[in-house]
Amino acid sequence: MMINFSWIYFLVSFQAYHSSFTGKNNNLGNMALLPINTSFRGPAPPLANSEEMDIIDEALYFFKANVFFRTYEIKGEADRVLIYITLYITECLKKLQKCINHQQAHNEMYSLAISKFDIPGDHGFPLNSVYAKPNNPVEADAMRQYFLQLRQETGARLIEKVYGADGKPSKWWLCFAKKKFMDKSLSGPGQ
Repeated sequence: MMINFSWIYFLVSFQAYHSSFTGKNNNLGNMALLPINTSFRGPAPPLANSEEMDIIDEALYFFKANVFFRTYEIKGEADRVLIYITLYITECLKKLQKCINHQQAHNEMYSLAISKFDIPGDHGFPLNSVYAKPNNPVEADAMRQYFLQLRQETGARLIEKVYGADGKPSKWWLCFAKKKFMDKSLSGPGQ
């Protein structure tokens, strides 16, 4: 019996992707408040160059690889934003699986983005051990607005990825709807 060591090396060395947005950022709790390219209102500063990649682009780009990990080592405040967006993409894909066209997908993403959601410190937030809860009501409101802005922009960009130019849903995106990044979900059990 011959063992192929290249596969063993691949499996052992395979690591999750981390955010490249490190450095001096403003923070909300222990999360980075990163600039994003969006038309949605919120506390995130606008991106200086609209051609640059932002944290949402990065989360979408790394999603298919990162979603398989049960653990994730946080290397900075931007990784916490990446984790949240990755978990939110999974929630979006669950909704998009049921959509039959582009217009229904837009309606579902809008409804999901503005629906009630928990923030760090709330009882239903799945990663309270990883995120710092807001210090005061003003910071809590800013965090909620930041998450809302991220949710709206992520949903809009994901629709373009899933439905593409032909308007048909991509099975290569929707097949990830049942995956659970870090064995966590932003929705409660049974949702």
